[in-house]
Amino acid sequence: MLLKLRLDLELSLAKDHLVDVTLAIDAMGGDHGTAVTVPAAVEYLKQYSRDTIILVGNPETINAELRALRVDAAGGKFGTRLRVHAASEVVGMDEQPQSALRGKKDSSMRVSINLVKSGDASACISAGNTGALMATARYVLKTIPGIDRPAIASYLPTKKGQVCMLDLGANTDCTAEHLLQFAMMGSTLVTALEHKPNPTVGLLNIGSEDIKGNEVVKQAALLLRDSDLNFFGNVEGNDIFKGVTDLVVCDGFVGNVALKTAEGVAKMMGGFLKDGFSLNLYTRMAALISMPVLKAFKHRLDHRRYNGASFLGLRGIVVKSHGSADVFAFRCAIEKAAEEARAGIWQQISVHIEKWHHERQNTQPGVS
Repeated sequence: MLLKLRLDLELSLAKDHLVDVTLAIDAMGGDHGTAVTVPAAVEYLKQYSRDTIILVGNPETINAELRALRVDAAGGKFGTRLRVHAASEVVGMDEQPQSALRGKKDSSMRVSINLVKSGDASACISAGNTGALMATARYVLKTIPGIDRPAIASYLPTKKGQVCMLDLGANTDCTAEHLLQFAMMGSTLVTALEHKPNPTVGLLNIGSEDIKGNEVVKQAALLLRDSDLNFFGNVEGNDIFKGVTDLVVCDGFVGNVALKTAEGVAKMMGGFLKDGFSLNLYTRMAALISMPVLKAFKHRLDHRRYNGASFLGLRGIVVKSHGSADVFAFRCAIEKAAEEARAGIWQQISVHIEKWHHERQNTQPGVS
């Protein structure tokens, strides 16, 4: 009991020293819209008493949800820390990115990103259409100088804790230079969020040997070895969940396949356990006895805890939540965006990239 009180006190003191951030939430995005985004925002504000959230979307719909939660956005219990910003349009989950970009300039998604662009918000969180979100964010915020393409990064559970992986779907065709840029951005993210000054970087390949892989991966390995990153070498698919490295780099096609495969395996394992423990009376009794272990297993593999993919390489912070996220999962995405905003992730990436380009120019033949 005393230990719990001490930990609660330490957490409270830590939060008191956090940098205040303002977060713009696309309240209309995702499969469930305001039924998830608004309660998640309210739960977040209860936990982080100095941050501000701007709910972007249809005011009537948002305020109806707030009333159902007995919350008033106009000077209620959260005061000015909870605001509603009107947006007249919504981007559909199956809408073409270019259609959303050109035809819906007042969508809740775009208005949320505009608030980041104007400096009125520190970060944007959306559970909406991934392609439209990336296209709009790239158009509005632009990429960091020295970055050719933004990448999607997220964390996955491992035997040792967690691993950051990118790209998870933004770029299906990449050059070796792109993979190097991904590694730099991901390394900066891990250093800032996990306080690891020199995280190990693994390049996803079909084998650990240098001779394995296609020409792009082989060339990327050479670039990574010549960089200032802590390059571990090639890693295989099964190394991802062993926690061999702190960061795993790949193109978006491979990364998205790996991510979806991992999600499918986790669901299959959960289904097998559920079916096995519900066979008969004896297996149900075994399930009751094993309940503490099962709960710990479920918690460790709970994909909701890892919800929230970062769009790295933009001049601003944008976090994409899973479209089918529930309240808990969406709140995790909000927390991730806030953490990145406090750390100044995009500014740190910009400094890292600028430094690398400067050093690269100075080491090129003929450059004094």
